[in-house]
Amino acid sequence: MAFSLPFAFPVLANRTHLPQAESVEHAGIRGLVLSMAISMLVGAALMIAGRTRKSKPLFRKEAMAVVGLSWLLATILGALPFYLSGTQIWKGRPITFIEAMFEAQAGFSTTGATILTDLETPDVVPHCILFWRSWTHFLGGLGIVVLFVAILGQGSAGKAMVRAEMPGPSKEGSMPRMQHTSLVFAGIYVGLNVILTIVYMVEGMTLFDALCHAFGTMATGGFSTYNRSLGGFDSPLIEYTTIVFMILAGTNFTLLYLTLVGGPRRMFGDVEFQTYVGIIVGATAGILFFGLRAEDLGFETFWQGLRNGLFQVVSVMTTTGYGTADFDRWNNFARGSLLVLMFIGGCAGSTGGGMKVIRHVLFFKILRREIELSYHPRVVRLIRIGNATADDPAMLRGIMVYFCLILGIFIASWMLLVTFEPSSTWGYDATDPTSVEDSKLDEKLLDCASAVAATLNNIGPGLGVVGATQNYAGFSQGAKFLFCWLMMLGRVEVFSVLVLVFPSFWRRT
Repeated sequence: MAFSLPFAFPVLANRTHLPQAESVEHAGIRGLVLSMAISMLVGAALMIAGRTRKSKPLFRKEAMAVVGLSWLLATILGALPFYLSGTQIWKGRPITFIEAMFEAQAGFSTTGATILTDLETPDVVPHCILFWRSWTHFLGGLGIVVLFVAILGQGSAGKAMVRAEMPGPSKEGSMPRMQHTSLVFAGIYVGLNVILTIVYMVEGMTLFDALCHAFGTMATGGFSTYNRSLGGFDSPLIEYTTIVFMILAGTNFTLLYLTLVGGPRRMFGDVEFQTYVGIIVGATAGILFFGLRAEDLGFETFWQGLRNGLFQVVSVMTTTGYGTADFDRWNNFARGSLLVLMFIGGCAGSTGGGMKVIRHVLFFKILRREIELSYHPRVVRLIRIGNATADDPAMLRGIMVYFCLILGIFIASWMLLVTFEPSSTWGYDATDPTSVEDSKLDEKLLDCASAVAATLNNIGPGLGVVGATQNYAGFSQGAKFLFCWLMMLGRVEVFSVLVLVFPSFWRRT
């Protein structure tokens, strides 16, 4: 939080397309200092409590508890600056603590969903709080626990903690010591953030905007400092730069490291990366074709359509969630394609969210083998990823269980939202029966499905009431609390969060 304090002063509170701040943001400083004090008190209390207990080694069960509980605690403490600084949803509407938790979780989980409607008025959202909002992306990019292992180390427990925090099945190239692995990941991540910040400044952004958007890009989070997101710059150069770095952020960081030491053939020979790029190219081509055919907004020319289509495909595929065009006004094929891409996500070991490309590759290979076994029961068909065999029964079972869990969580959350979310969210006034004709109440089913998909897969923007030009401010407090859980489930390995609600997990064995 201390890194956010300097941006409360006018010399650094300078945005590219807005007037420079004229005075020190006392409310923002007060909120950050109070939050720092509370965080230190909580930390001191936990340290004192921990010293009274006999030291024991951490095993897988304890590592999962550390991951799940640390994300819960980070969400609560991360919400304090928003709440204590008097941040407002819009002018005259102060933020509630649940909404502050939503914003903090959207940052740490790199979802980028927001309930703040006016980012460009310092009296509503101070610059230092806006920087804290983007800084949570930086912290959440590789995961708080991964950075914790990298900096402090946890001996034999480090491996279990990293596995519990980083989603996706493990792949080739992991180094002997997990602390070393985490340091390599952190080094690549920080280095790319520094490079992108410099590039953005060369392309015309101020330091404040460059840092915030670099954090949002490399963490695949999508928080911006403008109401129109990255579209507020209206710069093809900035957009294409962002596309390149979003693709890098959605790539397995182990693969980036191996490419640095072994050359580009390591990257282009990787099955997951090939599939990842192939999906981006295929989805962009389809959206471009149907966008030009339907003469959608932003597809007036081929090159304009390519720019908008490619940006939105990469933004959704990598779960970044930046917006440069209102894709909710595109044709149904384009909207449907983006909704499907939400459930794919980036590569395993990347900062991207979603279900991960490698899981989909393995899932379809498992399905193909099971279909073949139905008519050739004696055939022996190994599942291969590139030149490697992926026939570990535990891993394959985990893939199937994961898909079932995500489907179950999606359906349950969707039904809860459809059933209990007030119709007023869609502009329907129960006292005026004729108002339903002018509302979008008939789109409630799709909008709720989109909102659940966008938060569970860490995308941010969805369709309808949470579309590219909308946000989550209109939802009820209960829905925002549900979204907090969905964002955490999507960012952390889902088992590390789900086990917290099982009584048997807490029993001594």
